[in-house]
Amino acid sequence: MIKNDASLPAQTPRDIRLGLTKADDSSFPLRWGIFGTSTISQHWVEALKACKGATLSAVASRSLEKARDFAQTHGIEKFYNDYAEMVKSPDIDIVYVGTPDSLHKEHCLLALNAGKHVLCEKDLAQSVTDAEEMYAAAKKNKVMLQDGVWTRFFPAVEHARMLLDIGAIGDVVMVQSDLNPLYTTQAVTLGFGIKRKPLALSTMAHASAVGTTTGGALFNFGDGAFAILTFIHFASEFREVTEIIGTKGRITLEDPGHCPTVLTLRLPDKVPHRYSGSNAPAPIQRFEYPIPDSVSMNNAYPNQQGFLYQAQAVHRCVAAGLDQCPQFDMDESLHTLSLLGQIYAARDTDK
Repeated sequence: MIKNDASLPAQTPRDIRLGLTKADDSSFPLRWGIFGTSTISQHWVEALKACKGATLSAVASRSLEKARDFAQTHGIEKFYNDYAEMVKSPDIDIVYVGTPDSLHKEHCLLALNAGKHVLCEKDLAQSVTDAEEMYAAAKKNKVMLQDGVWTRFFPAVEHARMLLDIGAIGDVVMVQSDLNPLYTTQAVTLGFGIKRKPLALSTMAHASAVGTTTGGALFNFGDGAFAILTFIHFASEFREVTEIIGTKGRITLEDPGHCPTVLTLRLPDKVPHRYSGSNAPAPIQRFEYPIPDSVSMNNAYPNQQGFLYQAQAVHRCVAAGLDQCPQFDMDESLHTLSLLGQIYAARDTDK
């Protein structure tokens, strides 16, 4: 386990907590190029504007008109309808890849091989093999490739990670998470780590006439340890939480669990209170981490302003010469993609 520095706040970013970076380097200067003009790229750029040290240098799209409109909207000087042409620019240090998932490998390799750092929107790749090739290119070119699982950078999740590092809830025996395969699977990696491999997997899924899919997955890690994942469409307005349950207590990342602003911690003393004669539940410790008010964003998904946490971590880690952020490093990225692949393979087999 990693020793917790008690002098640091519980929500301290992992890169700072581990002594890998300096807090002041959140404003380290980086010139950003943007691949894609999708809604997610729009939101990313809005958050990036609040990151001191970030400069928006260029945007590229297959459509010159879309690239021009995006550039005008966000005050970006240069725009391209050729991705390869954009990465030739000496005025770009790092590329945000916000294009469709099917293009992530191609576009990441293009930028990496041009000597640019890359932050790629999730899902990083469509297979572990593709991701390994992308990470190898980053290593060869001595640049960063960061898998953009923004959840890991929220202060509530940083707090949860610290609690897990110090063994606050004992040995993890169950992870329960709601939303979609990617978000719930990264929660499994958060709770169980990368060394524990599932012994068995069961999946269930249903696709409606309009394409809405519901389903779930059950991972069996052996010795009574399980992960229970549920996949439900946004339109259902379901309660979306992630719970990590250990032998000594329980961590809950409250709704919305994939971008949480509240963490609750339950640490019953030996026998849970409700079974000790009083029938009272274990006391709850509640920690609130409001989203940044420095980010101005319209028509965004809940807590999308939290992109700023990820942006600041990337700036710190590049400043320190790191090739990835410890909040979600290469090993966790590959492990999560492996679990995802198992879910999809089992789902397809069960059809």
